[in-house]
Amino acid sequence: MRAPAALSVLGDTVAGAAAAGIPLRGRRLALPLASVAFYWSGMALNDWSDRAVDAVERPERPIPSGRISPNQALAVAGGLTAAGLALAAYGKSFKVALPLAGAVWAYDLVLKSTVAGPASMALCRGLDVMLGAGGARSALPAATVMAGHTLGLTALSRGEVHGADDIVAKAALTTTVAATAAAVTGKAASWKHRLGALAFGGMYAANVGSAQLAATRDPSGPVVRKATMAGIHGMVPLQAALAARRGSLLGAGLISAALPLARRLAKKVSPT
Repeated sequence: MRAPAALSVLGDTVAGAAAAGIPLRGRRLALPLASVAFYWSGMALNDWSDRAVDAVERPERPIPSGRISPNQALAVAGGLTAAGLALAAYGKSFKVALPLAGAVWAYDLVLKSTVAGPASMALCRGLDVMLGAGGARSALPAATVMAGHTLGLTALSRGEVHGADDIVAKAALTTTVAATAAAVTGKAASWKHRLGALAFGGMYAANVGSAQLAATRDPSGPVVRKATMAGIHGMVPLQAALAARRGSLLGAGLISAALPLARRLAKKVSPT
């Protein structure tokens, strides 16, 4: 499940909750855990779905190497999906969790290898933000920002093995610029919250943008893989920027604390 990558998903619900003005407290604290369960279920289902391709391109992965059987991976995916639904129901956001779970399974089983793949993954991320908001419409702008980042990241990640088209790399960089602008502009709770959004937004733009700029110049597999990893880690400061601007500096600080840990763990377990 490439477990450390889950650190990039915790902030979705925090950003959604901040945008909706609904603090994550009490039973709603189960929602970030629901996000992790859905994310991990998608990871396991992804490896199950890709087992034939991975046998050729990445034989070291758990299923092709024989460490995990296909049935075990499928059972893990199903169990984690059920856990995510249960946690979301406990956190009073089941109405968003159900389509989110469906979107995860649709992506891995049907849409991933199609032209709709990146948009499908973007929908998953947007729904994850809405999970924290309990479906409140006021969180749609934040969900759109995260979905836009995910769209560019997913499209670029398709070139991790064989390289990408430079047009795709430029498009991903464009979405990063747009996501940065959207995250730091618009209504802010106060000047302090605006300043926090600018700080986290600048961190996001510098880290993700520089890696994607390198990919536009050299869209080979190794460079694209680095840009993909930067994009995954970049979820964290982007979520923090969104949360800070809408009034949750504490949430933004807690989110950002996950970034150094994620980078450290990525040296042991690749998030891509």
